[in-house]
Amino acid sequence: MADSTCYHCGDECGNRSIQFDDKDFCCNGCKTVYEIFTSNGLSTYYEIEGKAGTTPNEIRQKYDFLDNQEIAQQLLEFNEDGVQVVSLSIPTIHCSSCIWVLENLNKLHSAVSVSQVDFPKKTIRVTYKTEDFSLKALVLLLGSIGYEPYISLEEYNKKGKKVDRSLIYKLGVAGFAFGNVMLFSFPEYFEVEEFWLDQYKHVFRWLMFAFSLPVVCYAAQDYFISAYKGIRSKLLNIDVPIALGILVLFLRSSVDIIFDLGSGFFDSLTGLVFFLLLGKFFQQKTYAYLSFERDYKSYFPIAVTRLKKTGEEENIQIYNIEVGDRVLIRSHEIIPVDCILIKGNAEIDYSFVTGESDPVVKKSGEKLFAGGKQLSGVLEVEVLKSVSQSYLTQLWGNSVFSKDKASQFQTITDSIGKRFTIAVLSIATLATIFWLVFDASLAMNVFTSVLIIACPCAIALAAPFTLGNMLRIFGKYKFYLKNTSVIERLSKIDTAIFDKTGTLTTNQKDTIHYEGMELTAEETALLKTTLRASNHPLSRSLYDILKSNSIMTLEEFQEHTGKGIEGKYNQHSIKVGSASYVGENKSGTSTNTAVYISADEDVKGRFVFKNTYRDGMSQIFNELSNDLELGILSGDNDGEKQQLQKVLPKKTKMLFDQKPEDKLGYIKQLQDKHKVLMVGDGLNDAGALAQSDVGLAVSENINVFSPACDGILDATKLKMLPKFIKLSRRSMRIIKMSFLLSLCYNVVGLYFAVTGQLQPVIAAILMPLSSISIVVFTTLATNYLGKELKNLES
Repeated sequence: MADSTCYHCGDECGNRSIQFDDKDFCCNGCKTVYEIFTSNGLSTYYEIEGKAGTTPNEIRQKYDFLDNQEIAQQLLEFNEDGVQVVSLSIPTIHCSSCIWVLENLNKLHSAVSVSQVDFPKKTIRVTYKTEDFSLKALVLLLGSIGYEPYISLEEYNKKGKKVDRSLIYKLGVAGFAFGNVMLFSFPEYFEVEEFWLDQYKHVFRWLMFAFSLPVVCYAAQDYFISAYKGIRSKLLNIDVPIALGILVLFLRSSVDIIFDLGSGFFDSLTGLVFFLLLGKFFQQKTYAYLSFERDYKSYFPIAVTRLKKTGEEENIQIYNIEVGDRVLIRSHEIIPVDCILIKGNAEIDYSFVTGESDPVVKKSGEKLFAGGKQLSGVLEVEVLKSVSQSYLTQLWGNSVFSKDKASQFQTITDSIGKRFTIAVLSIATLATIFWLVFDASLAMNVFTSVLIIACPCAIALAAPFTLGNMLRIFGKYKFYLKNTSVIERLSKIDTAIFDKTGTLTTNQKDTIHYEGMELTAEETALLKTTLRASNHPLSRSLYDILKSNSIMTLEEFQEHTGKGIEGKYNQHSIKVGSASYVGENKSGTSTNTAVYISADEDVKGRFVFKNTYRDGMSQIFNELSNDLELGILSGDNDGEKQQLQKVLPKKTKMLFDQKPEDKLGYIKQLQDKHKVLMVGDGLNDAGALAQSDVGLAVSENINVFSPACDGILDATKLKMLPKFIKLSRRSMRIIKMSFLLSLCYNVVGLYFAVTGQLQPVIAAILMPLSSISIVVFTTLATNYLGKELKNLES
């Protein structure tokens, strides 16, 4: 047993051997990978190369420094309760196949919870459990599948990251070689009969061969590596036909000059690589521009409550937080910075960062990480390090919230690209066979022309550029979406459900009056302190009108979602919430929303809110009713049902007295037959927002930030929601038109390529031009849609 080796990776199993399917494995990870491959019909993976999971020893030794926990800690973004989060640079990421493999790391090792690729930055953000796994194990796993991370502690300690200029260098090499090869090819083109040119013809040809070597071996190496990895993983990516075309051109040209059959196609070869890299450079620059444009999230209107030295509270923009500031974190608020807990009982939900929903209890003096959500009570913390909004944006973009809602559009694009590649290879093969029979001199030109002219790059560009530009445009009008997949899901909805309080109503104009026994000064102070810890819209409204300035530290705070809150101090308690929660047996029907108060279990009275509905609410529902089924889910009583029936479309369904679990259940039931949009305030509606196909939180208070939603809509822009939905649908039409445009281009190009009328170098020029045309079309079309929003706002 001690001499057995692992079937997957080839390591010695020792006494840890795990037997499965009559094979030995060194660990459960290797056994799991084997099970995944065999259960999905990929057992031939092990036939490609013996011990296919082997990680070269030089890679293992290269990352031994990660065994040092002090060094590893510098690389980690998050490290708490057996869960770590790290972002790694993967320079070799370059196509959709890379993204697919890297975002499915959880299938290769069970310790990996979530892996998310940032394609423009060529980084991967991985969340994993540290039990029987580590940062070093993650790096070795990535290296074993061909995606070795670039790790430099020196670079991590610098303010700016080193810019990857390899593409520029390769483009320069290809351009220099292309220019010189074209110069040496002119006598061949024009058949110049001049003595010296004819004498040195062979020298010119060998010089062209020399200039082509660095192009093939260096400038074009990424295409060969990508194609090899794709074939090895049994994934046909778009680089397979490109690599074949380059290889065939080089070999054919080399044979021509070696046997003096002609000058070869070195001009076409170098031109092909040059224009491919030029298109790739353009694409990279455009992606970088798109990424910069999406930084509108850096100005997202999130603020925090800072405590002055005098004890007064002030709202400040998050990027104004400084080290040493005292910050107030209320119930259900996100912790914006790494900090030390000073006061309060922390019960932190880190699912926003790690995907793990089990809360973590912290005591005074312990460290809290940015991105956690305080579940109950108010906390006072001291800031350890300042935060740029971009880091919070990174958390906001965490895929853990969209895993269950992931759009199928990228999968569709990948599927089209895969089928397209198969079709191109088939056409190239058949056309080559045809010309080998009828005119062998054209066969090689036809083969390479088909492979290049029909590359599906333009198809792959249509979706990210269209949706990315719409994401930016929506952001200009304070409609902030988590990612581009939300736009596609929004375009498919057929049902919209709205919360009432805080969504259809505004607390900016509420009229509040008190009915009941007068509260003592102590009861008022305890009431205001209790309200201080809550973020419910009604709680915030009450907190603002109470005049007590005496703020105390609660001994206990509880929030019962959908019912009310309770605070205790010095053996006294106060409850705020529904009538049944505080123990009031109400009779009759109220036409207004009321919040009841009890002190030491004695009902004192109630605050009555006269709700003010948002301007244009009737118009919003009437516009939406043309295309969608509408409904209202409210946790309040049905006292305003008749009033709502007067202003809303007749078919609008209304359900009142709904608890959070009732809302979630109703949304789940609707999803059996419908695509559902849920619009709420992001608090009691969090479950329904997360369950729905698209969850939008209407934000009126800049302190409220809910990670459960797919997007946040500024309350002042709610009237534009029907237009946002319509533009989402029209965005999908733009993508379909882009597909059609790309298809037309490929059909025309393939006709000339198959008939032997298209030279490879011309095909290499036309391919990036097709990509540029798609980008220009999608940009102009989406900007036109943006003008419609501008006209609507004005």
